Amino acid sequence: MTENVSIVAESATRIFADLADPQTINRAKDAAWKAPLWQALTDAGLTLAWVPEALGGSDAGLAEGFEVIDVAGRFAASVPLVETLLAGWLLSQGGIASPGGPMTIAPGRPSDTIGLNASGKLSGRARGIPFAQDCEHIAVLASGAEGASIALVETKNCRVTPGANPAGDASNEVLFADTPAVEWRPASAGFDRTAMLLMGGVARSVQTAGALGAVLRMSVAYANDRVAFERPIAKFQAIQHSLAQLAGEVAAAVAASGSAADAIAHMQSFDDQIFLEAASAKIRSAEAAEKGAAIAHQVHGAIGFTNEHILHRFTLRMLAWRDDFGNESHWAVELGRKVAAGGADAFWPLLASR
Repeated sequence: MTENVSIVAESATRIFADLADPQTINRAKDAAWKAPLWQALTDAGLTLAWVPEALGGSDAGLAEGFEVIDVAGRFAASVPLVETLLAGWLLSQGGIASPGGPMTIAPGRPSDTIGLNASGKLSGRARGIPFAQDCEHIAVLASGAEGASIALVETKNCRVTPGANPAGDASNEVLFADTPAVEWRPASAGFDRTAMLLMGGVARSVQTAGALGAVLRMSVAYANDRVAFERPIAKFQAIQHSLAQLAGEVAAAVAASGSAADAIAHMQSFDDQIFLEAASAKIRSAEAAEKGAAIAHQVHGAIGFTNEHILHRFTLRMLAWRDDFGNESHWAVELGRKVAAGGADAFWPLLASR
């Protein structure tokens, strides 16, 4: 498994390095770079890594998919790779084949609900759906009279409100008004909206950890190159202290997200242990994103706030990802409720089991 994961990660890294170098993209006049990148990712089977071969995917496995997400975070490229991975995974939970092209997933907020009637039409509103306006299909987890169902919807049949997150990536409100599903099927037993949000939250946590690692390397390099008072600013104790704090935030995000991803890759179901891992990862990585972005911009000074520098490509996306699939406040409350419901005697066994 480890060898296969490394091969997948190396393949993804080569593709992103060749076609999505952050500095090159930051200087690009248009989005012409996206099509070659997406084609390369598709040809390598990375966009549908979480989809079984029988349903049109590459069946690379959960661990391999998380490796791809980590690489995507390290390059912070504005393409719906993570969203397509999640959409393919969601569709596979209902045995629905994945179409070609980029996809996204709904709902993306804990408070949003989409209904599905007996004739296969969806109704409801989903906010903050990443890249919806750029995707041909949306994988939807809907609720109906018989429980949770999974549906594949063509975006053109929805009302999509233009919008963007702080990094400028599409983030749309999607209205389903008797929108017909291309295909829909009941979700597997025990699968619900919480499970979907936990999976999305861990994906964002891994992506955030990857971006934080890139920000740390960028900050260390800048501190060693930037000279003030005839010596690199990395020699100043205050800067060293800031970089040490940043490294601590990166380590925390990597540890929390890595543990949650490993737990999901080996899980039998979305039980209490997975909830603890996934919720904790989303909480800690979101906190690390906020603190890490602030420290990185302090180290870079004024240059880090300019469009000419690539730092903003990472920090703004990390901050935007905090809200996807439930922010840290939501999961902190839900985690507290679950621990309280289990009682004092159940808390230590749950914590020590990981």
